[in-house]
Amino acid sequence: MKMNKLGLIAFLMIALIGFSCTNTKKSEESSDETSGTMEVKANITLTKAPPSPEFPAANLIKRGDAAITPTDSSFVVNYTFDVQNYELGKPTDDYETRGIANSGKGQHIHYIVNNGPYAAHYMPGINDELEAGNYVVLAFLSRSYHESVKSPDAYHIENLVVGDVEPDSADLSAPHLFYSRPKGTYTGADAKKVMLDFYLLNTELSADGNKVRATINGNEFMIDEWAPYYMEGLPMGRNEIKLELIDSEGNLVPGPFNSVERTVTLEE
Repeated sequence: MKMNKLGLIAFLMIALIGFSCTNTKKSEESSDETSGTMEVKANITLTKAPPSPEFPAANLIKRGDAAITPTDSSFVVNYTFDVQNYELGKPTDDYETRGIANSGKGQHIHYIVNNGPYAAHYMPGINDELEAGNYVVLAFLSRSYHESVKSPDAYHIENLVVGDVEPDSADLSAPHLFYSRPKGTYTGADAKKVMLDFYLLNTELSADGNKVRATINGNEFMIDEWAPYYMEGLPMGRNEIKLELIDSEGNLVPGPFNSVERTVTLEE
């Protein structure tokens, strides 16, 4: 009887150790699986956004050359686009479930000049006013909550020479990073979860290749997948965001737009 009790105790101890090791292994595996989707630094979380409606056939086509009209001190630039397989002005189907800022005017075009802040256009015609100079113009389709459509034909990019200046074109076949969101001021519920989104050309991101280094209020996050991300835990007031396209060794990839900084404001 004594031997049976000792044997039972030994069996229970072995089983307990095995259970503990299994749980530890599962915990480590779970940590590995989630570490690529969420990072936490200084109470700020950066999480990959859930999948959104896809538009694989969306097409943004420029119709003819931009019309450039001189004025007394600048130039008026007019673009006309043809949008196919995508509806401007319509709310994206899942906008109510995202929990982020959404445009009540619906889906639109993000129009960016020299990687400056975008202008949202809800019609296929775009008017701009520029001084004489050399510009890179990027336009891409956007969901109503300002998430870029990353389909192969959902954008247009070009060098634009305005006025009587010496042409100085950017190499549009090189890797480029363009900043999109966040932008401006977020208030109330919109300030709780803020989307970080950017546009890439001629490069892919990977764990052992190029990445985007996002520095949020001095805290660095490494992004190795081209996707939108949600920032939570940002403090009220001014928030500083810097995006950089870097190579596998952490060096900035050469290019005029591959390092960009923005300030956004959160209010109660």
